[in-house]
Amino acid sequence: MKFTLSLILCALFLLSANAGEEQQKYRILILTDIENEPDDAESLVRFLLYSNQFDVEGIVATTSCWQRDQIADWRIHEIVDAYGLVRDNLEKHELGYPTHSFLKERIKKGYTDFGMAAVGEGKDSEGSEWIIKMADKNDPRPLWVPVWGGANCLAQALWKVKQTRSPEEVKEFVKKLRVYTISDQDNSGPWMRNTFPDLFYIVSPGYHEEGADSYYYATWTGIAGERHYHFPSGADKYSIDNEWVDKHIQKGHGPLGEQYPDIEYIMEGDSPSFMYLINNGLGFSENPHWGSWGGRYEFYQPHTQIFYHEPEERKIWTNAKDWVEVDGTIYINEQASIWRWRDHYQNDFEARMDWCLQNYDNANHPPVAKLNHSNVLKVKSGDSIKLDASNSSDPDNNQLKFEWIHYREAGTFPAWISPEKKNEAIMVFEAPKVKEPKEIHFVLAVTDNGKPALTRYQRVIIKVNP
Repeated sequence: MKFTLSLILCALFLLSANAGEEQQKYRILILTDIENEPDDAESLVRFLLYSNQFDVEGIVATTSCWQRDQIADWRIHEIVDAYGLVRDNLEKHELGYPTHSFLKERIKKGYTDFGMAAVGEGKDSEGSEWIIKMADKNDPRPLWVPVWGGANCLAQALWKVKQTRSPEEVKEFVKKLRVYTISDQDNSGPWMRNTFPDLFYIVSPGYHEEGADSYYYATWTGIAGERHYHFPSGADKYSIDNEWVDKHIQKGHGPLGEQYPDIEYIMEGDSPSFMYLINNGLGFSENPHWGSWGGRYEFYQPHTQIFYHEPEERKIWTNAKDWVEVDGTIYINEQASIWRWRDHYQNDFEARMDWCLQNYDNANHPPVAKLNHSNVLKVKSGDSIKLDASNSSDPDNNQLKFEWIHYREAGTFPAWISPEKKNEAIMVFEAPKVKEPKEIHFVLAVTDNGKPALTRYQRVIIKVNP
């Protein structure tokens, strides 16, 4: 409870302090079993389009349950080389894109064995040593480790630190890490979570076994999982198919788009791990239960019946269900917290691919969602609440439309709130009656009318007292 409360208080401070300002860049180090199937290469293409928003500390080729005894760092090099050919044009649209040479120096190799067989004495690799070096940097920001394949490279780094440092030093090292794993793609994830109980870990636990598919229940499959798992979804399915990819990504967008492979199973199953950190005003990294393009997760000890591995011994950030209504149909499932934003993040992807070749005046750029008040409001039951985003703007002088979304699951007030004029820049409504303090989350979505239409957000937390 103290752990969760401290994260919430920290995020509330940042939310209030940074309203309308660019968020601090996140440090990010990716582990990928690229080439086990096309989706890792797809995710890497998208990631590089957003690499100006991060301090990229490393991209490490690893194994997984799908690729147990080999790695494919060569494929990372291919895609980064293609990025290098369009990097300068991307820089015309937003500043901060890392240079080609900078990224090349950060491509590393993991150990070529499966799971915990790659953890222990003599199992150090270029990748595991690099993780230790980056975590030890004199930088107050945490190191985010999105895991797209097996996690044993991180497990080896933690194993070595545990063997060579004092308990206090291990605790400090673990405190620097933030892990978002696309399920468990080897057996090292449960070992890390149970061995290091303070390790911040987002995961839909369990990995695919013969005759069992725990991925069906995973939040991350909301990125495009209807193609393979056929869960109910109210999202547009055209934008996760090869016809859309061919038109908007692969052809006519330069060498980086040409590196994007055709979809075979799920389009970009690994992308939620870094989309969680994209600076669009929606997500706040230390609060997975608030929701973002990378999904929404809650902190609890999960039931293990569906996960096909040893039980979790502690609470983790894991699957949570969102309630979404689309065209009169209600959907309640784990994947909804991602697919509910699909139009927005796919349009954003398309626009950034345009940036690879287009000049600034011939491309669209995201609007600026701006509140005329704090992101955190304190009110009493029955008070009149005015939410005002009338100072929002667009760099291309496009027209803007507004939507105020009550994100019920992110708050603590159980009933739905649907004010009038929720599609205008200014929305006024009455604070509900409460018997004890409650929090209500409203997400402002500001969308321009450019092609493709782009969306940015502001979150307002309304703290209602009796």
